[in-house]
Amino acid sequence: MSGRDPFCQPRRIRRGAALTLMFASVLVAGAATGSLPQAERKSAPDEARSATPAGHHADVARAAEEAMADGKSPMEAAKRAVSRSGDRWGAVYSRGEYEEFEESLDGQYTGVGLWARSERDGRIEVTKVRAGSPAAAAGIRPGDLLRSVDGHKTDGRPVTEVVSLLRGDATDAPAGTTVRLGLERGTRAWTETLRRAQLSTDSVAVRNVAGPVTVIRVDTFTKGSGDQVREAVRQAPTGGGIVLDLRGNSGGLVTEAVTAASAFLDGGLVATYDVDGEQQALHAEPGGDTTRPLVALVDGGTMSAAELLTGAVQDRGRALVVGSRTFGKGSVQMPSRLPDGSVAELTVGHYRTPSGRAVDGRGITPDLEADEGALQRAETVLRGLAGPSS
Repeated sequence: MSGRDPFCQPRRIRRGAALTLMFASVLVAGAATGSLPQAERKSAPDEARSATPAGHHADVARAAEEAMADGKSPMEAAKRAVSRSGDRWGAVYSRGEYEEFEESLDGQYTGVGLWARSERDGRIEVTKVRAGSPAAAAGIRPGDLLRSVDGHKTDGRPVTEVVSLLRGDATDAPAGTTVRLGLERGTRAWTETLRRAQLSTDSVAVRNVAGPVTVIRVDTFTKGSGDQVREAVRQAPTGGGIVLDLRGNSGGLVTEAVTAASAFLDGGLVATYDVDGEQQALHAEPGGDTTRPLVALVDGGTMSAAELLTGAVQDRGRALVVGSRTFGKGSVQMPSRLPDGSVAELTVGHYRTPSGRAVDGRGITPDLEADEGALQRAETVLRGLAGPSS
C-alpha cells in the first residue's frame, strides 16, 4: 500500500486489501499487502448508486434476495455469487463500510491520523502520523506498535478490523468521540485516549524545485483533486516544466482524473470505456496548458484512473512517461444496493486509451524506464525538454 508510503509495490490483491485502501488515511496495510486497489467508478458515488443492476449485478442481487427470504445472510450470499462470477475486482461491502468508502472519496474521513502496517508476526506498526492530527498531538510516532484499540488486542487481526475499531464502526462513532489506544515503544507500554476528528486526505501535494520544475504529486483521485491539479498548473512558474507524479496512485474517481487531464489538454479524447456493452467516451475540457513541458512519473502502484490519465497524455503526445510499467487495472466498477443495505461493487466494463490500447492486465509501458532515482531522472528529462533557461 519503499520508503514513501506502504503502497508502492503491488502484490497479490484481496478484497480486504481493497477495503483497506479506502481508509488509507486512517490506517493502511503495508508490507503484508503491497499496493492496494481502490474501487473504481465512472461517476460520483451518488450518481453511480442510482445505476440499475444489470448483468451479474442482477445475479448477485437475486442471490441476496433469496438468502434473505430463507433467513440467511444476504451479504454472505452476495459474496459467494461475486466469487462464482470470476470478477477479480468485484466486492461486497456492508452499509457502514460503503458509507466510509464514499466519505474517503469525498476527500474527508473521521479518524485519528495514523498510517500503519501489519508486520510478519501479526503486530500492527505505526508507519506515519499525520501532522496536526489527534495522533500527532498525543505524541505517537512512526515505529510505535499499536497493541490494542478500546481494549481489543490488535495482534493477529486483519488490518480492516483494526481500522473498524479505530473508526468506531460498531457504534457509527462521529468526530469528537474518544478511542483508547494501547501502544508500545521499545520497553515502554502505555495507553492514550484520543478524540476522533474530521480530517482531510490531502491527496495532491505541490512543490517547486530548481530548474524551474514543479512537481505535482497525486496520491489518489478524490473529490476536488482534479481542480487542485489544474490550479497547480496555473500557479506553476512561467517557463518551467511539470512532473506529474502518479507513483503509487491507486485510482479513485474517474471524473477527477479526467479533470486533471484537462489541465494539460485542450479538449479532446481522454479515454473510451464500455458499460455492459454500451460504448462511452470521456473528453477533456478545452483550455488546458498544452505548451509547458510535462513528464508523467509512474510505477507498478499506478492504477486505474491514474493509468487512464497516463495513457491519455502519452497517446496524445502531451507527456513523456518515465518510470516502470503500471499496474494494469483498466476496469470500471459500479455499485448496486442489496436488500439488507449492503453494496455490491461489480465490474461493468473496461476502458481504453485514446489510441485504443487496453490497459486491464497489461498496464502502460513508460517511454523511459527508470526505477531507482526515478524522480531525479524525470526532473533531468524535463529540464532537457524545456531547453536552456534564459
